[in-house]
Amino acid sequence: MYQLFCDSNCELWHTKVKDFGLNVIRMPYLLDDKEYFYDMGENTDLKAFFDKMRAGSAPKTQALNEYDYTQYFEPVLARGEDIYYITFSHQMSGTFQSMKAAIAALKEKYPEREIRYKDTKMISMGSGFVVYYGAKKYKEGASMDELDAYLDELISQTAMYFVVDDLTYLYRGGRISGASKVIGNMLGIKPLLSYSDDGRIVNIEKVKGKRKALSRLMDFMKAEGCELDQYKTYVMDADCREETEAFAQQLKNTFGDLDIELQTIGPVIGSHCGPGAVGLIFHAKKK
Repeated sequence: MYQLFCDSNCELWHTKVKDFGLNVIRMPYLLDDKEYFYDMGENTDLKAFFDKMRAGSAPKTQALNEYDYTQYFEPVLARGEDIYYITFSHQMSGTFQSMKAAIAALKEKYPEREIRYKDTKMISMGSGFVVYYGAKKYKEGASMDELDAYLDELISQTAMYFVVDDLTYLYRGGRISGASKVIGNMLGIKPLLSYSDDGRIVNIEKVKGKRKALSRLMDFMKAEGCELDQYKTYVMDADCREETEAFAQQLKNTFGDLDIELQTIGPVIGSHCGPGAVGLIFHAKKK
């Protein structure tokens, strides 16, 4: 028997986490010098978080250490169960060096137990999409080998695109220069971002204006979407729900009666994308 783990950077909503009985590794962030661990939206005031960012607060994210991972994993191993952990992209955080060190030490202590992890090569609900369908397979009784094979295929067919509203936050994260931030914000330039095959954020193109940016996200879904009637579509927003509600309606008008879920981006991801960001996640022919 094995236990299925995910982390809060997959951003699967807390009600879904409870329904599946998932073990969640909560990722930390600092806001106004106070440390928090994201709870998948259960008790976090997300609007207040983004309002603080608009008012000038600059939240920061942190990595877990080896001890933190040991505290999550060892109780499961000690009671005789194995672990399968679906992670966010390893290219986006140094936290996985600590995870691997913890796993190596635990394997020495519990040589009869198995610990596997699967890198989704994405973050936010790109990773959450994989966790959601992986958890369904887990609940259906899939073995670790069966889950491995299923997730490898699903990851290659999960598309995630997003647009940020204010380039200031990409600048703070070191992804663009100060000059690009100033000029881009002045001209209303919106970079369209996605993930490379190895899990890095990549700039697909730049467009002028948010409306055009959202239209391009829809174009990507037209070109790449596959079996959309069999999978959920997620629309993420960083406290701009009216905008994403209108966008979701446009998607339904274009693609038919999609199973769309709207969800607010959490504080760890929100620290890097800033208020007003919008993401689109869907099942694709190929990522």
